[in-house]
Amino acid sequence: MKTSGAATENVMKGIFWATVASAMFGISGTVLQFISQGQNIPASWFLSTRTLGAGVVLLVISLILYGKKTFAVFRSWAEIGWLLAYAFIGLGANLLTFYLAVQTGNAAAATILQYLSPLFIVLGSLLFKHEHPLRSDMIAFIVALLGVFLAITRGNLAQLAIPLSSLLWGIGSGITAAGYVVLPRNLIRDHGHAPVTVLGWGTFLASIGFNLVHPVWVNMPPITGTLVGSMSTVILVGTILPFGLLLYSSHFAPSDVISIVDATQPVITFVLSILFLSLKITLAEVIGSVLVIVAIYLLQRGRRQLEPPFEREVSPNQKVE
Repeated sequence: MKTSGAATENVMKGIFWATVASAMFGISGTVLQFISQGQNIPASWFLSTRTLGAGVVLLVISLILYGKKTFAVFRSWAEIGWLLAYAFIGLGANLLTFYLAVQTGNAAAATILQYLSPLFIVLGSLLFKHEHPLRSDMIAFIVALLGVFLAITRGNLAQLAIPLSSLLWGIGSGITAAGYVVLPRNLIRDHGHAPVTVLGWGTFLASIGFNLVHPVWVNMPPITGTLVGSMSTVILVGTILPFGLLLYSSHFAPSDVISIVDATQPVITFVLSILFLSLKITLAEVIGSVLVIVAIYLLQRGRRQLEPPFEREVSPNQKVE
């Protein structure tokens, strides 16, 4: 009985810290809208600064934890290739599309669209690996499409709740988030690199690409206390702290249990957007967002029962937001 009680306590501890981490990602998304719209910060400068800051901090943490193993990811051309693909096709592309989706629309809608990434992962497996769809896949697809329809159109085909450009960037964010999840699996699962190391190098390499386009010292916006505080929040609350908490929570609860609380992120983003960004939301949008969350849960649950490898070393929400 004591063992069972201790196990339950550990699982609850893991769920608690995973929930806190997911809530932090939600907070970060809301601050991102404040930066992109309220501060009118260009995407190119913001991404150069954010990825450079986060990448350096994550690599320092990796060096403290793993020492010289931090550089082991460069021991073969295959690993370097996977790392570059992750940095630019996955992480970098996802950061760019998500930022533009928020800047042209709002954080709540962008978060829901990015939350569809597991659907795109399964869809990619069906198309490129010629897998047969599960019954749970079909149910999840239908529920997700209905949810997106309600969330984006408010139930009226004649109008969109967000600009078309934001919708397209949001869909792109969901697709690139799928790449963000899939591309580092080989490095983490097969080559044994620590997730924080892969994330650190991926973020740092992405920063090199962004800085080639727009160096952080060129055409800098006015550096105010508000900008420094909001940027620090995105880097710390949207990257360093939640990622560490997710790694910590994984020691107490299995990944399938932790993934359930991923839904905390869009919920927090919606609530904060309503409270602080004057977001006006309709009942149709609420129902649509709930349907999307339910669809992804059904999709993940069905896949985990039959395909253990589908479990995510790095969840689509366990990232720089």
